[in-house]
Amino acid sequence: MATPKLALVTGGSRGLGKNMALSLAKKGINVLLTYHNNQTEAQATVAEIEALGQKAAALQLDTGDVSRFDAFFGEVATALQTTFGTDRFDFLINNAGTGVYATFADTQEADFDQLMNIHFKGVFFLTQKALPYLNDGGRIINISTGLARFVGVGYAAYASMKGAIETLSRYMAQELGSRGISVNVVAPGAIETDFGGGVVRDNPEINKHLAQLTALGRVGLPDDIGGVVAFLCSDDAHWINGQRIEVSGGHRL
Repeated sequence: MATPKLALVTGGSRGLGKNMALSLAKKGINVLLTYHNNQTEAQATVAEIEALGQKAAALQLDTGDVSRFDAFFGEVATALQTTFGTDRFDFLINNAGTGVYATFADTQEADFDQLMNIHFKGVFFLTQKALPYLNDGGRIINISTGLARFVGVGYAAYASMKGAIETLSRYMAQELGSRGISVNVVAPGAIETDFGGGVVRDNPEINKHLAQLTALGRVGLPDDIGGVVAFLCSDDAHWINGQRIEVSGGHRL
């Protein structure tokens, strides 16, 4: 029997990240996930993955605190050995994130810095630190947003960081190609999660408005996203590299 592949999923304990983790597990992939502060929630996700027959573990990580990345990968090395019996993983899913709603004119420097540290600087240096632990022939999937293509007033800073990630992903794809590592972007549209205070999920008027702007007539669900990430980690997706895949149901075409 082939040794199961292993994915590291940041922000994998809840929302879209949890769905990604479970979708990977359903494809026979073991999962090492990170959480920001809710260990109980993270362990519940670990239990769900284990119930699917896969190995799993959860580690605490603030993806916006670059100074802790060396210590974090020390913990990763330990978890790889103790839980998974290996010293490397195959897939890195840079999913962890947060949202700040503010117009361009009203965006505060502190909010800008938080978004930059989590969505751009953190992804840049976390991936850099992950390279010694990532198998040749592996995959990196960076989560962006449809807001990098179309404008949603109030997300200037957030969308700008995601646009930077999309550019970075192409550079990663080029520079890591010699190791057989592919790098792609998944850009969700409006999704019913607790992201941004759950506004898409919990506000019927906003939900209806966004659905009317979507060719398939509704907003997205977490289940619409996780399977795409799992596909990009499959053998069938081995020749996809340096691409941005928007998963929005045809939003604002």
